[in-house]
Amino acid sequence: MSKYTFTQKNFKVFEVPGLEGRMSAIESEIQPKLAALGTYFTDFLNTHTPDEFYAHIAKHARRTVNPPKDTWVAFSTNKRGYKMLPHFQIGLYEDQVFVMFGVMHEAKNKNHYIEVFEKHFDEIENLPDDYRICTDHVKMEKPLIKDLSTDELKEALHRAHQLKKGEFFIARTLSPKAPELKTDKAFKSYLEDTFDHLLKFYS
Repeated sequence: MSKYTFTQKNFKVFEVPGLEGRMSAIESEIQPKLAALGTYFTDFLNTHTPDEFYAHIAKHARRTVNPPKDTWVAFSTNKRGYKMLPHFQIGLYEDQVFVMFGVMHEAKNKNHYIEVFEKHFDEIENLPDDYRICTDHVKMEKPLIKDLSTDELKEALHRAHQLKKGEFFIARTLSPKAPELKTDKAFKSYLEDTFDHLLKFYS
């Protein structure tokens, strides 16, 4: 039985109708794995950075009617929350596992963090071909960096700067049948490799 890896059964949780039913399924089927990933990668980040990280599992506490379409664990250097800081996330939708690092629009000093990405612009463009950007964390769509022109990528960063609701993340995704999800060892290796790349933009 997998401790970390998301299985076909986990993805089917997002087919459960109704808020109460889906939340119950998320809590029983997915959150134990998010907790395990939270422990493992908190230690990983604490080892690979000079800072102390904390894991935050999504609670979806504000929802009253609509069931969540995704869920995640986030990592930040604040024990109380993550939205106000640049942070890492591991999570899933019904047909996608995602891993990403960046800033939400709620982030304090958001422009400073966007400038860090801008300083590493060449490195962003030269990431492996399966890396993506995410400019809205509530949307599943994450275009591949290799499919964007230099001007389009610069415009995404510019919009994150200028718009109050602007956001910017570097991301990587897996489909439910990806070979990296066959075993815990393969999944952890994939995540560690991804975090190694994402840490280039952590400052």
